Amino acid sequence: MAQSRLEKIGTIFTRVQGLLRGGAMKTEDKPIWYDVYAAFPPKLEPRFDRPAPEIPVRNIFYAEDIVRAKLHKLNKPQETISLFDNRRTTQSQQFVQIYQDLKAQGALDEQKIYETALDLLAEQRQKSRLEASTEESLPELDTESKSQLLSDFKEAVGSQQAKSSSSPAPPKAKKDAGVGINIDSLFKD
Repeated sequence: MAQSRLEKIGTIFTRVQGLLRGGAMKTEDKPIWYDVYAAFPPKLEPRFDRPAPEIPVRNIFYAEDIVRAKLHKLNKPQETISLFDNRRTTQSQQFVQIYQDLKAQGALDEQKIYETALDLLAEQRQKSRLEASTEESLPELDTESKSQLLSDFKEAVGSQQAKSSSSPAPPKAKKDAGVGINIDSLFKD
């Protein structure tokens, strides 16, 4: 054996150098880094007993990291993210943008800004879902017809939401024992 395998004796460079000199390693098998290390040796030899430098480790947190951490801690993510899609922004990116816009206005405290940003994000997601579902169902229409149908659909959804929030829920009708569908509930308006 050319040298000891113990890491305390010599460096990796001196051990490889000894293997090359002793013939235990062929020159074509030498590591890629060997010639670079021989041409540009480090100022201080990398030995195990060299004391570590006293360099303080800096925190690399950004202001939005705190907001993003709070969002993910309190609210579970409700989306799947494709790392191949660079065009679409994620929910957390949208939330941070809304949060920063509200904070720039400076009218609210931190908790109110957070809650308002959550509400605005939910509204934004609902609008985008609504637009995506209506656009997918109308691929063969021209843009004018699509915009007209989209506005009509939004109006109908708004009136339906207003109607459902103002009127109490109808009483549940009893189902017949032998029938899976209650016919009376189908014809009620």
